Amino acid sequence: MKRAVSISIGSSKRNKKVEVNLLGEQVSIERIGTDGDMEAAALKYKELDGTVDAFGVGGADLGALVDGKWYPLYSVQPMVRFVKKTPLVDGGGLKNTLENKAAQFLEQRIKSYLDEHGRKVLVTLGMDRWGLSKSFVDAGYETVFGDFMFGLGLPIALHKLSQIKTLGALLMPVVGRLPFAWIYPTGEKQEKRTPNWGKYYAWATIIAGDCHYIKRFMPDDLKGKVIVTNTTTPEDVEQFRKFGVKYLVTTTPVLDGRSFGTNMMEAALVAISGKNRPLTWAEYDELLNKLGFEPQLQELN
Repeated sequence: MKRAVSISIGSSKRNKKVEVNLLGEQVSIERIGTDGDMEAAALKYKELDGTVDAFGVGGADLGALVDGKWYPLYSVQPMVRFVKKTPLVDGGGLKNTLENKAAQFLEQRIKSYLDEHGRKVLVTLGMDRWGLSKSFVDAGYETVFGDFMFGLGLPIALHKLSQIKTLGALLMPVVGRLPFAWIYPTGEKQEKRTPNWGKYYAWATIIAGDCHYIKRFMPDDLKGKVIVTNTTTPEDVEQFRKFGVKYLVTTTPVLDGRSFGTNMMEAALVAISGKNRPLTWAEYDELLNKLGFEPQLQELN
């Protein structure tokens, strides 16, 4: 059996392990959270290095890929310093292959709903989700990118991919050197919600991006909204249902009641490939097509 493990600095309450069959290969998919402790994550990587088929970096990114330009997050690098043998991925491959089909998927599945309610999307952090952001822009959606709001707490909305590129070039060399906990919720902070930016949630038909960012600032009233995200637990789904969300689209498959992060699913693909290295985007696309992976739609209300 192949084994893919995501070691996350997120909450251990979200831990999950399932076994699935992918293209005839039995794969154990496991998420291990360390509640915000990067050194504990580093030691877990060290313990498992060379004994599993692929690692995912959970609860953090090694960097951001903005229109082909790579901006490293230096504060995350020490977490993976002991990894010498096992292939390591952070989800960037799937963010730029599977997620860039999101708008097309919505048009196929809920076109009449969008015709009625409008094609307006709030992307929580465009730099983190370039493929997802580009899919909506290319499909002609009205867009608001919340990079300043969700990432830096500043009340500035962006509307163009060119603005995200400029922001990345100006800020990422600085932001990339900040402690990761300053720019992304880790550990118990992932369970806290402080409603903010309500007018943009109200404006949008679709709210897309990282699930933790969506939940962190969302209001109580999300009636009729379409959420496009991943890494959803049954508790997340129930909360979205309670707040009135109409449709939930997860860009990664739902396995045993939850959708795993892009890093976890990417690690699973690396594991079944047998190549013992991160795959190219073309190789991810080939495997995704063979597996028939596409976003999944749940009607909640």
